[in-house]
Parts: sequence; C-alpha cells; structure tokens
Amino acid sequence: MKRTHTCGELNKSDSGKKVVLMGWVHRRRDHGGLIFIDIRDRYGMTQAFFSPENEDLHKLAHQLKPEYVIAVRGKVRERPADMVNPKLATGEIEVVASHLEILNEAKVPPFVLEDDVKATEELRLRYRFMDMRRNPVKDAFLLRAKVYRAIREHLDKNGFVEMETPYLTRSTPEGARDFLVPSRLQPGKFYCLAQSPQLYKQLLMIAGFDRYYQFARCFRDEDMRGDRQPEHTQIDIEMSFVDEDDVFRLAEGMFAHAFKEALGVELSTPFKRLTYVESMEMYGTDKPDLRLGLKIRDVTDIARKSDFKVFVDTAESGGRIVCMKFDGGSKFSRKEIAGLGETARAFGAKGMAWV
Repeated sequence: MKRTHTCGELNKSDSGKKVVLMGWVHRRRDHGGLIFIDIRDRYGMTQAFFSPENEDLHKLAHQLKPEYVIAVRGKVRERPADMVNPKLATGEIEVVASHLEILNEAKVPPFVLEDDVKATEELRLRYRFMDMRRNPVKDAFLLRAKVYRAIREHLDKNGFVEMETPYLTRSTPEGARDFLVPSRLQPGKFYCLAQSPQLYKQLLMIAGFDRYYQFARCFRDEDMRGDRQPEHTQIDIEMSFVDEDDVFRLAEGMFAHAFKEALGVELSTPFKRLTYVESMEMYGTDKPDLRLGLKIRDVTDIARKSDFKVFVDTAESGGRIVCMKFDGGSKFSRKEIAGLGETARAFGAKGMAWV
C-alpha cells in the first residue's frame, strides 16, 4: 500500500473516495463491538472505523495499541451529525476500513502522548523521539521552519546571498573557550569549532559579496545558563556600504515579514528606538523588557523641594533621586520591600525609600 492522503486533509468533500492512510495509533475505542482508531501523523488526526462484520479485520484492529504504526485502506464517509468532532479538522468524516496492515508494533509508551503531559523533563528528553510527537513540541519545530523560510524569503528579496562558512577553524578571540577537534593528519594539533563566522564573513565582504547571511551553527565551551548552551544557531548577517539606519530597517522588515508569514501577526514599523543613554536612564539596562513597563523616573527636582533631608542633601550634592511605580505595591510585605532595598544598594544606590 502507498499513502494517498495525510491524516489532516480529508473532509466531507472527499466522501466516497477510497484512501490509504498511514500513521500512529493515537487511541483505540471499543463501543459495543465497534472499534474506532484515531490515526495520527504530523498533519493531524483521522478516525478509522472497523466493523465487526469483517471478522478478520476486526480481530486485527482489536490488537492495536497506542503508538503502533499502521496503514489503513478504506472509504471516506460523513459522520452522523451527532458524532461530528469540531475539535478536529477531519472531524466531519471517518474512514470505513477495508484493510489494515501493522507496519510496526510498539511497547507501552513511557508517558502518555498528550498535550498536557505529566512526565518529567528528564523522562521526556530521554525519549525525545516520542516527546516530539506531541503537538506542542511538534508545533514548535514547524514554527521554526516557517520562520526560517520567511527570513530567507525576505533576505533573498533584498539581494542577500546565503553562504556557508567552515565549522573547523583556528582559534579566534571570542567570549568563551573553544571546542577542540584533534587533527588526524597532524598529531598533537587541533581544529577549533567556530564560535561565530566573524572572520569568514569579513572575508566575504572583502571579496565583494556585499550582502551575506547564513543560519550559522556556533559552538562555545561555556557553562550552561538561561541564555547559554554549548551550541546554538544564530541568524548571521553582514552588509557593506551601509549605516546603522540601513541595518535597523533591514531588521525591522525581516521581523515584520517573519511574524506575518509564520504567525499571521502584523507588526507596525518602524519599531520604537531608544539610544543607549535613554535605555540606561529609563530602565537601567541596555536590553530592557518593555513588557514590564517599569520605567525609572528622575524626580530629583521634585525631591529637592521636599522636607526630607536625605533627599535634599542628595540633590544639593549633585546626586540623583529616581523612583519606580509598582502596581499593587501596597501589598508588598516588609520583607519584600527590604529585599528591594538590598537589590538597589547592590546596584550602587545609597538607599531606598518607599511610600
């Protein structure tokens, strides 16, 4: 048998067609001798129906367990109105099976392959190939592919050339230690895995490739942190004969196109821009999370006119008094407020007052 359709494309307009579906058994339901099998692939899920009138086929279907890989041949028919499943794209139809083939059996899964899985992360990673069958994980990979495709489309339209640069290179000054690969031909010497394509893309600029990009794999031997891991992929872009505004406009267009194509979200451009000084003044960091909305406000001139001696002395001596407004701050405990004061002092403040 050869697959004719995926498990996510059939609908009531296909009623009467003879089809072949292949995929994984998501679940089996037995109702008074009637067997219903939900067949799953990465495109969706389709219900197959096995009638007890075909004894051999019914007996074989009764052997099916979760995650068996099967092939089903049958005819598409509309479901009765009271059995339509609006949660499925194929919920208006089912396939009345006439032939079943077990392509691969499976052991009992180590965890239930549902969207809201209760398994620990360690168990899921140990059986990563199974975890990737779940919709949240699968959808993340599919979204990543859409983003890649959209970015390529945008950069190609803007005259960029996708190039590949070597992974095996020599050591260069970067922000981490190098991963070393022994050389077979020169014992005692090593290649380094590239931490970034920096040198190579500069060579490309010198060679006249004035607009280059690649999805570069980078390798850095450093401790794991929230935003650090031994290898990662980065969008690497280089341009010649441009200024910073050209770079801003390119990035804005690229992100807007990626969001529209991958998520159907329209982003307004140009994006809000902050200078380094503005960012540090308002948020205390050069990479603020604007979703938080916690701006630092300079109230030195107001505090100078107050009766609070600490404020007045600070202002008169050339210091600054800044404030932040916390929504719901009245619910903070004294311990939480004291913790905020310690944090402020750790970042160089002389102290913290609150009202």
